[in-house]
Amino acid sequence: MKLINTLTLVGVFVSTSVLSQTKLFSELVGPGAVGSVKSGGSLQLPYIIWGGDMATFHANGGLKTKSGSIFQKQGLNFNMVPGDDFIQQVRDYRSGKSPFLRGTYRMMGQASEVIGSDPRTKGVVIMQMTWSAGDHMVAREGIRTVTDLRGKTVAVQQGGPHIGMLDDVLKTAQLSWNDIRVKFYDDLTGPESPVEAFRKDPTISACFAITPDMFGLCTDLTSIGTGAEGTVKGAKVLVSTAELSRSIADVYVCRKDYYDANRALVRKFVAGYLKAAEQLVEKRAAYDAGNRDTSYINLLNQTVQIYTEDVVPNVDEAHGLLLDCTFAGYPGNVSFFEKEGNLHGFDAFQTSSLELATSRGYAKQKMGLFPSGLNYKHEDFLNYLEKTSLEQGERFRAEAVLSEIEELSSGGLLDDRTIVSFTINFKPNQIEFSALQYAAEFNRIIETADKFGNAVVAIRGHADPTKTLVDLVKAGLTKGTLKRSGSRGNYSYSLNGRALSLNNTELLLEAIAQGAFDGVDDYNPRRTMQAALNLSRKRAEAVKSSVVAYAKGKGISVDLSQIQPQGVGISEPFISKPRSVAEAEQNMRVEFRVIRVSAEVTQESDFDF
Repeated sequence: MKLINTLTLVGVFVSTSVLSQTKLFSELVGPGAVGSVKSGGSLQLPYIIWGGDMATFHANGGLKTKSGSIFQKQGLNFNMVPGDDFIQQVRDYRSGKSPFLRGTYRMMGQASEVIGSDPRTKGVVIMQMTWSAGDHMVAREGIRTVTDLRGKTVAVQQGGPHIGMLDDVLKTAQLSWNDIRVKFYDDLTGPESPVEAFRKDPTISACFAITPDMFGLCTDLTSIGTGAEGTVKGAKVLVSTAELSRSIADVYVCRKDYYDANRALVRKFVAGYLKAAEQLVEKRAAYDAGNRDTSYINLLNQTVQIYTEDVVPNVDEAHGLLLDCTFAGYPGNVSFFEKEGNLHGFDAFQTSSLELATSRGYAKQKMGLFPSGLNYKHEDFLNYLEKTSLEQGERFRAEAVLSEIEELSSGGLLDDRTIVSFTINFKPNQIEFSALQYAAEFNRIIETADKFGNAVVAIRGHADPTKTLVDLVKAGLTKGTLKRSGSRGNYSYSLNGRALSLNNTELLLEAIAQGAFDGVDDYNPRRTMQAALNLSRKRAEAVKSSVVAYAKGKGISVDLSQIQPQGVGISEPFISKPRSVAEAEQNMRVEFRVIRVSAEVTQESDFDF
């Protein structure tokens, strides 16, 4: 569980009421001279309250480098200090008290103009630590998907990591910040937070919450608040970094002057952290399996002491804090900094972070950060770390995913698991899709799939029911099981003496499956229905093939197991009984859904890269 904001801006903003204007980051930091980083002795290393920093504690042996620890064996000497006040972090960084900044990439983007204004303090992103899986957007009853946020009010902490997450959510739904009303609050958690405002103000449709607060609003990731025991009636998790897994990236940044003069030290620091992450991945899994490793228990107790019991009450909460982060590891860092076409890599985050900083008013101009520039083939990595394989298997078990999607569809639960959806329409019998015509849609699929790394993108092909309805009526009338009364354009029907509406698709499909219209050679709705299902499958598969080919042509890698084609046939028409070609063409579509899937259909992986 992510127990507190990674970058709380303590006491910076004017009030805890609504803040409609973002201050320039330079105004928040204030004036101050750039100083040199002291030489000799221990280096000040900031940490924040987040599971990824537990690996830093493990590597350091505590807040001060302990004899026999990973960092000490690397010849490093750190004095770890709290860094949740990011504004003070930037002041210390600029003055030379510390050569390091610790935060999320989007926060570094907000500070980029301040640190980039002097060549000495320009930022070098030296390491990606983790991805968050413990931040959530909670919405009220009636907000079914993120598209429903248009015109609604959203509460978020000003300047915190959820600003970037909200930006990603809006982009997923193709909404802008102008399409919603944002209420900003100083604190992430506690009485003056977006969560408490959500409780008190029914006009707030959604808020951002860390895991413990999310539990308080709606019990867990998949439950709906009942109003009992402090929950908010109808509240549910709309989006979580459990699925939007490539939104919040935690990083370390180093001053460029210090990095240039101490590249070997920085390399050993990164290698030491990655070593600690390797060990914690194994220790965390062993703890879940019931193994109470002494060194891991000691780390959990140490975390409680460092963060205090008010924040992390016990070892189980400390373990939960660690569970809420996904380590990038060595493979993830190589991918983040060096992999071409990586939509969640350094270049992509640089672009989005600087755009967010300038568009939201944290910076006047874009001043980029530098990538690490580390040689990942150096012996400090390859001869030291164990998990250096850059091969990554498929994330999902394809057959299990498709089976779950079909089960959700038949059980009427697919909407509850859908995060966002959109459709594209085609001409009759179309099964070829040109990238020239559908490039915008293909880009949206690829980018959405990449951001929602722990969700599945279902490509659901649909067909029009008109031909099946025609055959059904003719077969039923010929067979005598279907009776018709009234005049053309206003017919009413009965099947075996019971009223039957041609708009009731579910009942019609059930009657066809039960053989109510079998036995008429010239008209066979069962065969027509199957043909429509086959067409819808071909349509979905053709779209997937076109998307994959498009991505390959752009140099973008796609996890094929994440994109699942499904034929729906005529079972979910927009218009059950079309009265024109135009209406029928609305049913000829492919629908894209980002869907939460159960953990059982995913493949276990040490790192996400």
